[in-house]
Amino acid sequence: MGFRFSIRLQLMVLSLFLFTIPYLGYNYVWELEQYLRNGQEQTMIGTARAVATALHERPALFDSQSAYLQDVRPGTDLYAPPIPSPIRLDGELNDWQQVSELMSEYGSGEVIEYYNGYAGEPTSLSFKHMVGRYGQFLYAMFEVSDDVLLWRQPNSLSVETGDHLLVGMETPQGELARYVVAPYESGWVNAYKLADNTTTTRAVENALSIQGRWQETATGYNIELRFPLSMTTGGLAFSIVDVDDRASRLKQYALGTANTKELAELGTVITPSPEIERILAGLKYADSRVWVVDKHKRVLARAGDIQSATGIEVDEKETSSNAIWHWVESEWLLPLYYQILTRPPADFIDELDDAYALVGQDLGTALNGQPDSLWRLSPDNKAIVLSAAYPIFIEGNVMGAVIVEQTTNGIRTLRNRALEQLFHVILAVMTIGTLGLLLFATRISNRIRSLRDNTEAVIDDNGKIIGTLPVSNQRDEIGDLSRSFADVLSRLQQYNSYLENMASRLSHELRTPIAVVKSSLDMLTQVNDADQQAVFVERAQSGVNRLSTILNSMSEATRLEQAIQQEDLEPFDLVKVISGCIAGYEHAYSHRRFSFTHNADTARILGSPELTAQMFDKVIANAVDFSEKESEIQVSITVKDKQAELTIINTGPLLPEGMRSQLLQSMVSVRKENDVQNASSPHLGLGLYIANIIMTFHKGQLSLFNRKDSTGVVVSARFPLM
Repeated sequence: MGFRFSIRLQLMVLSLFLFTIPYLGYNYVWELEQYLRNGQEQTMIGTARAVATALHERPALFDSQSAYLQDVRPGTDLYAPPIPSPIRLDGELNDWQQVSELMSEYGSGEVIEYYNGYAGEPTSLSFKHMVGRYGQFLYAMFEVSDDVLLWRQPNSLSVETGDHLLVGMETPQGELARYVVAPYESGWVNAYKLADNTTTTRAVENALSIQGRWQETATGYNIELRFPLSMTTGGLAFSIVDVDDRASRLKQYALGTANTKELAELGTVITPSPEIERILAGLKYADSRVWVVDKHKRVLARAGDIQSATGIEVDEKETSSNAIWHWVESEWLLPLYYQILTRPPADFIDELDDAYALVGQDLGTALNGQPDSLWRLSPDNKAIVLSAAYPIFIEGNVMGAVIVEQTTNGIRTLRNRALEQLFHVILAVMTIGTLGLLLFATRISNRIRSLRDNTEAVIDDNGKIIGTLPVSNQRDEIGDLSRSFADVLSRLQQYNSYLENMASRLSHELRTPIAVVKSSLDMLTQVNDADQQAVFVERAQSGVNRLSTILNSMSEATRLEQAIQQEDLEPFDLVKVISGCIAGYEHAYSHRRFSFTHNADTARILGSPELTAQMFDKVIANAVDFSEKESEIQVSITVKDKQAELTIINTGPLLPEGMRSQLLQSMVSVRKENDVQNASSPHLGLGLYIANIIMTFHKGQLSLFNRKDSTGVVVSARFPLM
């Protein structure tokens, strides 16, 4: 055989050539983007390292108490984030909404002290609380729920006769200072300084530096306070004392952040560092957002804006000098490309815009002493943000971390530019390729049209084949098709000859029973003996039965097709059905030996077990007819690759060449003439045709072929498994 450069191979090579360009181009752009992202990641880690280097071994930059805490006590240690604007002390709490996510709640679990033998349930009082810093002042708010609000009596000098707020703080001298706020009514309030003796609540002087507002509400009251940060070095605690009995005016219990009477039990106020903010001030021009956090992940300072931190700066795209091309590109091509591509967003949601504490795997790794980076999507899935974290060391211990953030908008813009150029090239190549394929297809269609005309020319109007088809010498698929058509027409001529001879086959089948009936009836009229008449009647009945059998066989296929349309599908075990049939064949065909093997205990298929058994009957009947007495018929079931293959093998005459596919058609038989005449039952060539109908109903395939050793025939029936 010579070298065959087929049409399919030509199309494959051409298609692969066309698709190689976009494939290689896309891979190049993708790898370029990966390199740029890796470069951006390393650059950001380097930036974080540079900022951290400026903060290493500078303990004065970190709060002496908050940053060095080994454990943070939520609710006791108070985080005071920077407030964008000063709080208006009006008791309405509206100004606290921008930092409300940091608010803490205090209930019965935070009782600091019981008074006067109170033994009730502390459920009548609860409050929400937080602190914030603006400039050199610390602000505090309390949203209190109290079922009974008792004001301090106007004529009483004692601050304990009504609900009141206690404040305990550590002074710059390291001593405990206590204050109380106990108003007569809603309005502006100032604090009183309490005596140093913690066993008494006696006011000794006014503390005008602590001021604010106490405002009654429908569910209790609100308190807003302000005092200078210079009053404390960081130790701070608040507690609210509840008084509900109007007659006795006795204190019941105190609910608060920490014990205001013990210096060691005060909480710590954590505030961002102004010194670090000044160090970071210049970084707002560095196309990055920079955070500095302490080891408890609380923000100490930040600089820059993530919306403008695009990473790589990309110059504006130059306008093409060709006005026509520029118009086509801007009006047609780019709108089409950006149905697939996405432009980097000019604005996106930043969940960390007002964050005062950070989380993330990169930050956790950095606080363990190792730099790390993290990619994340913005909440609206518009932007990809890259963050890099680097630890800050003081005396060998990690005291915080620097986090640098950028978006990948610059890289995405650069990638889009590259893909635009790639799409231009793909469009040009596809246009040229389409024209080439059109010319190629025109050549193929002309050859196919010629093959059609030649095929129609050898068949007359009555469907009779009147000539031969010219054989093509082209060594491609169309040439193969031309030779196949010639072969098909040749076999059709043979098949038509077989059908034309079918009349003689039916004549042989019908002549004998008709002659038997006719002769029996003639003899019946010529004899008077009852015994002889009975013999002739029985012989005539036998002939009629044979005629009936022939007619039933001719209509069996039609009835089967109609019955199949009404048949219900059900799951059944093919192994069980076949083994049951073989048990019956051993008695019905006692002069044959049957062997049955299977490589699986079950083979579940969907269909009709009755029709399957009928199909098997037809195949076995053929195997018996075309095998010698006492020979073995081998039956096997092989389950493999979601298929069950039923194989029937018999020894005997081989299938004629050129008739294997025709044997599954109607009224086709390869029995010899004397076999048909001597058979006990008529054979019209319908058995395998009916078996094939049943296999088609089961979405299976029936095949016939000779054994490789030329000693018999193999019938294969393949069923799809459930």
